[in-house]
Formats: sequence, structure tokens, C-alpha cells
Amino acid sequence: MKGFEAFVGVNFLTMLAAWLNLLILFLLLKKFLFKPIKNMIDSRQKEIDDMYEDAEKSKSEASDIKSEYEKKLENANIESEEILKNAMRRAKLREEDILRDANEKAARTMERAYEQVELEKKRAINEVKDEVATMAIGIASAVIERDVDETEHKALIDTFIENMGDGND
Repeated sequence: MKGFEAFVGVNFLTMLAAWLNLLILFLLLKKFLFKPIKNMIDSRQKEIDDMYEDAEKSKSEASDIKSEYEKKLENANIESEEILKNAMRRAKLREEDILRDANEKAARTMERAYEQVELEKKRAINEVKDEVATMAIGIASAVIERDVDETEHKALIDTFIENMGDGND
């Protein structure tokens, strides 16, 4: 049993050597394994944090760009509406100018037509006067049986026709 006690028993020297071995092993693992792994984990964490930060910046920039484009689109819509209003206004003014020109041309055409009618009326009256004068000379010559000067007869007939025209107005 003594061998068994020696096997199962606690030897302080062995225990001290085991603790020293454990401490040396811990220090070596800490120096060569834990620190590099911790550094690697920290660098990965930093990369992930940077990626999140970059993603937030990109999201913020995208939001700013989106709002800027929305403002530009709104301004473009306002500008296009303004252009359309100006075009409509110019078209309305042009329409009014065309109508005014057409009315002026129609008025001038009507004036010319009235003037032409008046000229034709005067010409017709003069032709009728000439025919009446010729007939009156012929009648007067036949009645008087003498030769009367034609200009004298025309003057008499013109006076007679004018007096008749004044009575009919």
C-alpha cells in the first residue's frame, strides 16, 4: 500500500514543477498564440467596424445625392411648367396678332370693295347720263328741228338730271 500511497499521494515538489510547467506553458501560449490571435481578432473587428462606417457614409452620401436629385427633378419640373406656360402665352399672343392682321386685311378688302362699288356706280351713272344726253339731243333736235350745239344740250341735260337726282334723294 505504500506504493499505492506514493502513487496517489501529493508530492509538493512534483506539484510545484507542474505549476511551473503550467505557468511557462501559459506564458508561451500567451506570447505566441493568444496575442497574435487577439491581434488578428482586433484587426478583423477594426475592418468590420470600418466597413460598417463606410457603409453608413455611403448610405448617408446616397441619401444626400437622392435628395439633391429630387430637388433637381422638382426644379426641372417647375422649369418645364414655366417653359410650357411661356409657350402658351406666346402662342396666345401670336394668335391674337394673326387675328388682328386678318381683321385688318378683311377691313381693307371691304374698303377697297366699297370704293370699287362706288367707282362702278359713278361710272354707270356717267354712262347713263351720256346716253340720256345723246337721246335728249336727238329728241330736242327732232322737236326744235334746228341744230343745237351739243355741249349746250349736254349742259342742259346734266342740269336737268342733277335736279331730278336731288328730288329723288
